[in-house]
Amino acid sequence: MAWKLNVPLLLMSLLFGPALVRSSSPLPLVLNTWPFKNATEVAWRTLASGGSSLDAVESGCAVCEREQCDGTVGFGGSPDEFGETTLDAMIMDGTTMDVGAVGALRRIKNAIGVARKILECTTHTLLVGESATKFAESMGFINEDLSTNTSRTLHLDWLARNCQPNYWRNVIPDASKYCGPYKPKPHSVLKQDGPAYKETRDNFGHDTIGMVVIHKTGHTAAGTSTNGIKFKIPGRVGDSPVPGSGAYADDTVGAAAATGDGDVLMRFLPSYQAVEYMRGGEDPTIACQKVISRIQKYYPTFMGAVICANVTGSYGAACNKLPTFTQFSFMVYNSKKNQPTEEKVDCI
Repeated sequence: MAWKLNVPLLLMSLLFGPALVRSSSPLPLVLNTWPFKNATEVAWRTLASGGSSLDAVESGCAVCEREQCDGTVGFGGSPDEFGETTLDAMIMDGTTMDVGAVGALRRIKNAIGVARKILECTTHTLLVGESATKFAESMGFINEDLSTNTSRTLHLDWLARNCQPNYWRNVIPDASKYCGPYKPKPHSVLKQDGPAYKETRDNFGHDTIGMVVIHKTGHTAAGTSTNGIKFKIPGRVGDSPVPGSGAYADDTVGAAAATGDGDVLMRFLPSYQAVEYMRGGEDPTIACQKVISRIQKYYPTFMGAVICANVTGSYGAACNKLPTFTQFSFMVYNSKKNQPTEEKVDCI
């Protein structure tokens, strides 16, 4: 199937040279979810100063970790039921297919940096929880509290609302009315409750930073960083650190990244699926749309979006249309633009 994409590109390159192939969609390319402009800018500067695609993804995502982009990336956001902020991140090298990722990382601010160390210094893919923290400390990262006055206030307010909203169902006491601890309902009275959590625009806000970088040499990388969802059950890990779900990269095709409801998204491996659609010959926009449509069949009201780019520098995005989410904003920087540019796509 890859020949659908690669043979025409090869023929054009042989006949007309690489300049013509790249003229419509020039490389390098930095693409990231949401209007996180500073992250895009730093990733681009990393490439301009001679950095690799991996370097660009790491530096770009790290900006959002420091700036606490929209409160959904980095420290001080999305406290769990215990009031603790934990982080998920991943980085993938599309040349070697190596991945480094962390889930439920505690007390370490630079999650994407830890993910990079897992990629470079181990043969593992994903480390989680307290053991991931110990690994990070051994790599020189500082152990520090990720809570802030903002996150503490969020947690106290949530407790005062009888722990509403939350992510429990089929438990006693009734999770839609009371705090835990919870126990499973007896089988004799078990029915499939909906989740106590009701999604609103204020609840999901922005989300994970997902970033895709195509180097001028065609080398690809992708990565993510997030603090997950507010009031999650402690130990919950979303889609962001899961290769093929949060992000995916393959030098023979391109790369993609996803953002939104991670518990739903990870069931469909949207980033991997988008890359495979592009491998089959779909342009990035259509690939992204097909991924969204695939999930819609099962979860028509899920919140999510996908960004896609192929190795020629063409890119696209798609999102699932909701009453409170009709457009998705993402950032683009390539050699045709003199600054990071916010683009929008209408949801489908």
